[in-house]
Amino acid sequence: MVPFVDLLAQYHSLKSEIDRAMADVIGQSTYIRGPALAVFEREFAAVVGARHAIGVASGTDALNLAVRVLGLGPGDEAITVPNTWISTVFAISHVGARPVFVDIDPATGQIDADKLERALTPRTKAVLAVHMFGHPAPMDRIMALCRPRGIRVIEDIAQAPLAEVGGRKVGSFGDLACYSFYPSKNLGCYGDGGAVTTDDDALAEKVRRLADYGQRERYHHEAVGWNSRLDTLQAAILRVKLPHLARWNDERRARARRYGDLLAGLPVQLPREAPWAKAVYHLYVVEVDRRNECLAFLRTRGVMAQVHYPTCVHLQPCYANLGYRSGDFPAAEAAKDRILSLPMYPELTEDQMKTVADALAAFVGQG
Repeated sequence: MVPFVDLLAQYHSLKSEIDRAMADVIGQSTYIRGPALAVFEREFAAVVGARHAIGVASGTDALNLAVRVLGLGPGDEAITVPNTWISTVFAISHVGARPVFVDIDPATGQIDADKLERALTPRTKAVLAVHMFGHPAPMDRIMALCRPRGIRVIEDIAQAPLAEVGGRKVGSFGDLACYSFYPSKNLGCYGDGGAVTTDDDALAEKVRRLADYGQRERYHHEAVGWNSRLDTLQAAILRVKLPHLARWNDERRARARRYGDLLAGLPVQLPREAPWAKAVYHLYVVEVDRRNECLAFLRTRGVMAQVHYPTCVHLQPCYANLGYRSGDFPAAEAAKDRILSLPMYPELTEDQMKTVADALAAFVGQG
C-alpha cells in the first residue's frame, strides 16, 4: 500500500531527537507557556523571515485571530478563493464580514489577479490570499492592487511554508501570515497547532493578547479573547522538525519532478508551476477525467489518493445565504470535479511512486 502520508516514517527518521524533546518537556512539567514555546517562536520567525511569530492552537485559530486584529466586521467584505479549505472563509464569517469569492487561474489553482481587480469595491477591507497546494498565490499582483487602496492582506500559508514568489518567501508580503502545523503539513506537529507572523509590532501584540484570554498581564483582561495557545510539547516537536523544513521541501520538489517523468505521456494534467513561483508541493494535484472512478480504482491498487476539495466553499450549505450559484466560478468548479491528490511526502520511495504511476496508467488505459 502507498499511504497518502507516512508520519511514522518521518518520526523514525527523527525518533531520538523527538523522544528527547518530549521527555524534556515532561521532565519540566511546563506544558503551557514552557520555555520551548518562546524559543520556537523566535526560531520560526527567523526561518520564515518575519519580525514576530506567535504560536497558536491551530491554523484555523491563526486565521480567526488575524481577521479579528485587522478590525473586520459587519458591513465589510473580504475576498478569497472558492477552492480553499473552509477555515479561510469561516474566519471572515465569524467577525460578521461578508465573504466574497474570486475565481482561480486554472493553470495554477491560485486566485486570478485580473478577476480580483474587478471584484474590489469600496467595501473590500481585506484579501485572504491562499497559497493552495503548496504553490504561491501571485502576491506581487495582489499587493499592487491592495496597497494603494488601503486593503489589508492576510496570507494563508497552511499549505505552503517557504514557497517563494520571485525569490521572496511567502508570508513577507501581507500584513499578517497564518500557518498550520496540522500533522500532515510540510511542518507538522503531533496534534493541532498554528502560528501567526507579522512585521508589525502592534499587530503582533494584539494577536498575542487575544490568543491568551485578552490579557497583557495575568488576570488583567483588556479584550475579549480566546484560549488559543500552542502547547509546549508541540513547540518542542516543531523545534526538532524546523531545521529540516527546507530540505523536506526540496525532497517534495524532487518527487514532483519524478512524478512528472513517470506520468509523462498519460492523458493526465500535471501540476503547473508559474515561472515566478517556487512551489513546495504540500499536495501533488493532478487533473483526470472520471475522477471519482479513478480515485476508487487507485484505492483498489493500494494507492491512497485523496481529493482537495470535492465541493467549492460557495456551494456549501452553510453559505447558501450568500446567494452564489453553481456556475458562478467556472474555473474552480471545473477543477473540483477533476482534481486528484496523489501521495506526496519527503519519505516517498521510488518504488511507491512507480506503484502510483502504474496504477494511474492502468486506469487511463481502460479508456
